[in-house]
Parts: sequence; structure tokens; C-alpha cells
Amino acid sequence: MYAGGGSGAVAQALGTVAVAPIEGQAGWLVRNALVDRLGGDVEGTGESAARYRLEVRLDDKLEGLGLLGDDTIARERRTLRARYQLVDAASGAIVLDATAGSDAGIDVVSSEYAVIAAEQTALENLAKVVADQIVTRLAVKLRQP
Repeated sequence: MYAGGGSGAVAQALGTVAVAPIEGQAGWLVRNALVDRLGGDVEGTGESAARYRLEVRLDDKLEGLGLLGDDTIARERRTLRARYQLVDAASGAIVLDATAGSDAGIDVVSSEYAVIAAEQTALENLAKVVADQIVTRLAVKLRQP
């Protein structure tokens, strides 16, 4: 799969994938991670450069877990799930339809600022993990003749 490095067949195929805009803050983070991993954004180089279009829909959930005796939440779980489709730009045919996702645990402490910072960091890390999963699946798919 990695034969040839950046000039290999898989790397060149990944470079022809344009990532459609994704809604929300999580979408912005995931899209930027995808563009970094795919070797740049081909949208700005003209439609002919993009052989495929990647469309992603996200589901970002934050839920409280572990109630204390005074009914306060002691732990949270942030879950980021992505449903994505790789679409052939010329024909509009769906080449790949799959999902990716991950979750992270967050300790709820007395400082509200620390909790908000932990939630944000968890989202940033989850965006990178989900982008890695998507790119790996795309590489395997585009490797096949």
C-alpha cells in the first residue's frame, strides 16, 4: 500500500480526493485533518484535478456518566461518529459508503474552565482519529484496481 512513498499509486490516488465542506466545529476539525492527510486540497486547483469527492456527515455527542451522591456528573464521554461516501466526480457513482468513529472519556472536575478545555481537546483528538480511520479505508479502497 505504501510502495513508492508520496509518488506511489495510492498516494497519487488519495491526492485526487476533494473533501466537501462539513458542518460545525467538529466538521471543520475533521475536514482540516482529512485535507492534511490526503496531501492537500484539490478543490482550489480546479474541478478536473478532483477525481473523487468525499462527503462526510458527523454525529458529535457529549453525555454525562458516573453520577455522584449529590447528583453531579463525575465523568463524561464524547463520541464522534462519521458516515462518509467517496463519490466518483465524473459519474456521481458512490465508490465507498462507510462509517468511522471513536470516543473519549473526560473527568469532570470542580473547575468549569478545565472541563471545557478537556472537552475541546477531546474533540480535537477525536477529529484526528476519525480522519485517520477514513484515510486508511480510502487508501485500501483506492489501492484496489
